[in-house]
Amino acid sequence: MLIYQSSLVINKSMKEPQIILKVSLLGDPGVGKTSLVNRYIDKIFEKDYRPTLGVNIMTKDIEMKSSGRKVRLVIWDIAGQEKYDFTRKMFFQGCKGVFLIYDVTRPNSLTNIKKKWLKDLTQYSQDNMKFILIGNKNDLQDQKQIHREEGQKFADSINAIELIETSAKEGDNVNHAFKSLVSIILGK
Repeated sequence: MLIYQSSLVINKSMKEPQIILKVSLLGDPGVGKTSLVNRYIDKIFEKDYRPTLGVNIMTKDIEMKSSGRKVRLVIWDIAGQEKYDFTRKMFFQGCKGVFLIYDVTRPNSLTNIKKKWLKDLTQYSQDNMKFILIGNKNDLQDQKQIHREEGQKFADSINAIELIETSAKEGDNVNHAFKSLVSIILGK
């Protein structure tokens, strides 16, 4: 028997609760949202870009080493194209945490975090939404236009909990980013 309480599911046959957390990824088209999810869940990287249509929803079960609690992460990879702007509101319902993602080689993708994505987040999400700023494609050092210091200054200006630079291609800091967001949501 399962009992639902907001994002907490208690299975009576288990000794402790299984927590279900919905998290979303936001950012311009092509910043690597889908690649980050694919790297995290399936440990793969596909170099051919295919834009997300609407939203992709994927799950991953993890165990928090610090507490031993089992968490089901429900990851909403939300399309960045403007034609999906009108549907984005419903994607925030029940969401507990967000990655705001930019491409370190495209300065306009960072500008759009503030102009578009943060605006959506504050308009449609619950109060005190936990969010982390992600600078993706950090493996492209020779093309990098947004350096860590600039990203950190921006993260501080928008009150992001932290800035994490990642590479979906190489897998750098991808697991760390997801674990960090889950820990923040759970208050660890």
